[in-house]
Amino acid sequence: MSDSSDQGYAFRTRAIHVGNEIDPSTGAVVPPIHLASTFRQPGAGEWGQFDYSRSGNPTRSNLQSTLASLESGVGALAFSSGMAAIHCVTMLLENGDHVVAGCDLYGGAYRLLHKICNRSGIDVTLVDMTDVDAVADAINSRTKLIWAETIGNPRLTIPNLPRLATIAKENDAIIGVDNTFGTPALVRPLEHGIDIVMHSATKYLGGHSDCLGGTLAVADQELLDRLYFIQNATGAVLDPLSCFLISRGLKTLDLRIREQSKTALELSKWLEQHPKVRSVLYPGLESHPQHQVAAATLVGGFGAMVTFELDAGIQQTAKVCESTKLFHLAVSLGAVESLIEQPATMSHASYDAADRARFGISDGLIRLSVGLESFEDLQEDLASAIGEN
Repeated sequence: MSDSSDQGYAFRTRAIHVGNEIDPSTGAVVPPIHLASTFRQPGAGEWGQFDYSRSGNPTRSNLQSTLASLESGVGALAFSSGMAAIHCVTMLLENGDHVVAGCDLYGGAYRLLHKICNRSGIDVTLVDMTDVDAVADAINSRTKLIWAETIGNPRLTIPNLPRLATIAKENDAIIGVDNTFGTPALVRPLEHGIDIVMHSATKYLGGHSDCLGGTLAVADQELLDRLYFIQNATGAVLDPLSCFLISRGLKTLDLRIREQSKTALELSKWLEQHPKVRSVLYPGLESHPQHQVAAATLVGGFGAMVTFELDAGIQQTAKVCESTKLFHLAVSLGAVESLIEQPATMSHASYDAADRARFGISDGLIRLSVGLESFEDLQEDLASAIGEN
C-alpha cells in the first residue's frame, strides 16, 4: 500500500523510493529479495504480516507499494503474467454476465474473452471505445464489466477515459483498462475515474525483456479486497525475483518512456512521408483520429508504439519484418531494444479472421516497439527493410 505522505513527491522520485525503503537490519539501499516460501508465526492461530508466499511476500509487497503510489491507488497486486491479471478481473463475473470490450484489443485478451470466458456463460460485445455513444448502446442490464485500453493494440486508438468512466458508473458496471502501452508515467487512469488499471509488467514496467509479470491497481479498498481474494484463491502470484526485476525497471521507467516516445514520434513523421507506406497510426501525429484526445490524456509523450500499414500483401509485409537488423522480429514490446511484428500473423493471430478484417488488422499492418537505440540507426534499418521488399 502507498503512504499518502509519499504523494507529495514527483513520480520519478516515488518510483525510486516508495517500496524501496532502506533495509533496517543491514542498511542496504536496495531491499533484499525474499525467496522464502513460508514464514514462522508467533503462535498457533496467531498470524504475522506474512505467512505463506502465495498469500503475501515481502518482495512482492514492496513492488505493490511502489505501483500503488505510481498509479494513485489504494493498493496494487502483482501477478505471474499480464493475462493472469486480466483473468483475475474476469473472475469477478458470473454466469450470464455481459462484457463490453474494445475492438482495438490485445490478442490474448480477445482469446480470453471469446475462448475461455464464454465457457462460463459470459457474453462479450466488441465495440469502438473511441465512440462513447456506441459504448453506451452496447451496454445492457447484464453488463458488469467494461474493458478498454488507454492506447489500443494494435491500431493505437485513444478513448476518452473520463467519459467512459461516467458511462460505467451510470450503468453500475466496473470499468478496467489495460495501460500497458501508456504506462503510469504518461497516464494514470485511476485519476480519470477508472476502477481498475492493468499492466503487462513484462513490457515497460520491467523494460528489459527479462521477466514476466502483470499488475492490477485500484482506487477502492473493497474492490481491492475482492481481487486479492481471487488472486490468493487461484494462486497466480508473481515470484520474488521477477518482483525485484520489475521494481528495478520502475526506477528508470519515466526516463525510458519519454526518450522512446521522442524517437517514436520522429520515426512516425518519417514513415508518414515514405512512398511505400499507406498510413501511419501514432497518437502524436496530427493525422491520428484521436490526436486531440491523446494530447489531453497523455502527459509528456505519446508512447513508444508505432503502427503503420504498407501498400503490400501478407507475404511482402512479412519479408519486411524479417529483413530488419536492429528491430528484432518478436512479439512483446516495451523494452530497451526495438521490436517489429506483423499483427495479422503474430500478436493478433488469435483473432477470428472475420474480426481481423472487421477491425482493421490488415495483412499489411506492422507494429513497432521503439527502443532506446538512436533515431538515425532505427530509421536506416527500416528504410533498408522497406526499400528492399
